[in-house]
Amino acid sequence: MQRKFMFIGALMAMLSVAIGAFGAHMLEPIVGESSMKVYETGVQYHMVHALGIILIAVAAGFWGDSRKLAWAGWLLFAGIILFSGSLYLLAITGIKPLGIITPFGGVAFIVGWICLMAEAISKKKK
Repeated sequence: MQRKFMFIGALMAMLSVAIGAFGAHMLEPIVGESSMKVYETGVQYHMVHALGIILIAVAAGFWGDSRKLAWAGWLLFAGIILFSGSLYLLAITGIKPLGIITPFGGVAFIVGWICLMAEAISKKKK
């Protein structure tokens, strides 16, 4: 689990940088300022949660594998796809109904962080 989430987290962080650079250098002249703000929000949440997945991998190294950590990692990953992905598509295409998907990603983020908290609380001090 540790290696899997370290890989996924690093991949997501790399994609966040690439997607952000694409937006700044290629997309900004094409879409309006309002769409760029939406896009940048997607990039920001993408990177923060990629780092969260890396944190989960590190936690698995300290605490060992657990169902709560696995759920936390997969939920943050799903959140990136749903939340950031829907914002990227919304900013690029302007299709407003895509915004309906975004809150599902936000819920995945929140539940993922709750799973990490639950794992941390369940660990006894050595």
